[in-house]
Amino acid sequence: MIQKANIKDAQLLTSIALTSKAYWGYNEELINSWKDDLTVTSKMIKEMMVYKFISSQKTIGFYILNQPQNNTIELEFLFIHPDVIGQKIGKQLLTHAIEKAKSLNIQTMTLLADPNAQPFYESQGFISTGRKESSIPNRFLPIMKLNLK
Repeated sequence: MIQKANIKDAQLLTSIALTSKAYWGYNEELINSWKDDLTVTSKMIKEMMVYKFISSQKTIGFYILNQPQNNTIELEFLFIHPDVIGQKIGKQLLTHAIEKAKSLNIQTMTLLADPNAQPFYESQGFISTGRKESSIPNRFLPIMKLNLK
């Protein structure tokens, strides 16, 4: 079940983001360097569209959409707990995010993907439109886009 997150969820969502990121084999030092970037704050929950996936009364994933600008919306976060990778939870969250964007009459969804997640987003119709250097020199993140109309 997908439902709107509330401020009390911030710490749990942050934990899911960090655990999910670590799943891809990044070392602890790197994960710690990304802690600020992967922290879900109460301000984010108040100002953005934050939805969580609940299974057996446990939150196992979430996504965050920024507020739309110029008919475009950015998928800021989409993370699932590593224990449920491969169970189509990410796809359900992404489908929910896309439907939410369409309900707002948004034309384009964008995101900055972790290189490990690029194949997932491509399988869902996103295309790479460029790349941005990450905080790690010579490591580039794909900029991806999905047309919603």
